[in-house]
Amino acid sequence: MSGATSAPGLVSVVVRLKLSLLRNGLRQSGGRRAAYAASAGFTLLFAALQLTGLIALRGHAHAESVVVLLVAVLGLGWAVMPLFFPGGDETLDPTRLVMLPLRPRPLVRALLAASLVGIGPLFTMLMLVGSVVAVAHGAAAYVVAVVAVVLGLLVCVALARAVATANVRLLTSRRGRDLAVLSGLVIAVGAQVVNFGAQRLGTTGLGQLDPVADVLRWLPPASAVGAVDSVSEGAYAVAAAQLALSAGALAGLVGVWARSLTRLMTSPDGSTLRTAERDTPDRRGTAGWTRLLPGGRTGTVMERGLRYVWRDPKTKAAWVTSLAIGLIVPVFNALQGTGSPYFACFAAGMLGIQMYNQFGQDTSAFWMVAMTISSSRDAYVELRARALALLVIALPYTTLVTVVTTALLGDWPKLPEVLGLSLALLGAMLTTGAWTSARFPYSIPQEGYKNVAPGQTGLAWISVVGGMVSAALLCAPVIALTIWLNVSAGGDAWSWLLLPGGAAYGTALTLLGLRLAAPRVAERLPEILTAVSKG
Repeated sequence: MSGATSAPGLVSVVVRLKLSLLRNGLRQSGGRRAAYAASAGFTLLFAALQLTGLIALRGHAHAESVVVLLVAVLGLGWAVMPLFFPGGDETLDPTRLVMLPLRPRPLVRALLAASLVGIGPLFTMLMLVGSVVAVAHGAAAYVVAVVAVVLGLLVCVALARAVATANVRLLTSRRGRDLAVLSGLVIAVGAQVVNFGAQRLGTTGLGQLDPVADVLRWLPPASAVGAVDSVSEGAYAVAAAQLALSAGALAGLVGVWARSLTRLMTSPDGSTLRTAERDTPDRRGTAGWTRLLPGGRTGTVMERGLRYVWRDPKTKAAWVTSLAIGLIVPVFNALQGTGSPYFACFAAGMLGIQMYNQFGQDTSAFWMVAMTISSSRDAYVELRARALALLVIALPYTTLVTVVTTALLGDWPKLPEVLGLSLALLGAMLTTGAWTSARFPYSIPQEGYKNVAPGQTGLAWISVVGGMVSAALLCAPVIALTIWLNVSAGGDAWSWLLLPGGAAYGTALTLLGLRLAAPRVAERLPEILTAVSKG
């Protein structure tokens, strides 16, 4: 492709390239075609339902507030998705075009046009169409609505491309992919915030959105939809100002995108280089906490497990998600006034899941661990150290979540029994986790976002679901005792015994589970190694 290629010609070439890459990717396997068709069908169905709902808002007193907030959320989603899912659209990675003699401005226009091809832009366009229809009244408003839909869509796409290009060196590096672990936290928090907001709106009405919408209607891309409402009300000067804000935002984003693209395609990649100055403090920082670990094999295995949590992207993602959900579920329900102290058991349950498939996180490196296991005793020490590494985080975290939940609810008498029940549940999950790790190991692919290697989904379901059901059955005695003390006369006076009782029961279960799982690990080392190395 020569430098003299015209802009329209370049746009056509890049769009056809995008379509060809998409088509060729779908030709690779029937499973990929089925997954793409299913996701596209679900997205379009959801978009159609949303479009119908937005049109039904037409004439509602607070329709403008709803659609302005919706478009603002769409813009936010386009801004953050490139950071959380950097591999979502590899066809638009500008580093693939570095060696071609292309000028930034024509390339920006071509990439912007290619960005409009896909399910995401179609979904956004349908949301924008529904939003403007909900607030448009009169011929002038519909004319402005056409402009608003185009501006809103282009602002969203340009925002995503500008963010992705400015951070592409980071997002394509190994360390930079760790940003994706925040997606679990954001999704968990966002889901609870939406749930909390929906409940508040259900009791207080849509009028609660008006103050927020009054601010957002001046922020692109929501300002484009706000302009349609302003024209409907006869405020033409306000509408012109809002359209100007959206157009100015589009021009600014394109300019930032072009400068980032020029810098990206003309400067060396130093994002993954680490200087000696960075390395030295990091090593000094980790030397201190390792001295607190026990000596011998136990300390070595614990250190390895904790380093996995900090350094391995897949392990870190699982831990961040578990920590977030374990705190959010009880705390948000307590803040809504619908919670219970027993919701704090979510913390123990979410972290107990990390004990499942212990050897899978080692992947093919498990052969080095397998070489050090020659007896049931070696396997027992290995499993015990892995459980201790998990408990280093799980015990204080479970205690903290339980205390915070009971404090928010003001139900301090329930603290001992809830904490005791949580500790018993944690012990039961450590027990079943050790057993299923030995009996149903599976591989975790290092690349992409899949957590199970192809062909091992059944093993994963058996391991996690079967283990969780077994853990619940193992906790039945403590659960029954808790219920009995709560319903019997005078039982409250003895409920504090559930704390030491639950802790002792959980400890006994853990030790028993490790003892039973260790011989199985020693006997099945070759099968475990084959299973975890499959991906």
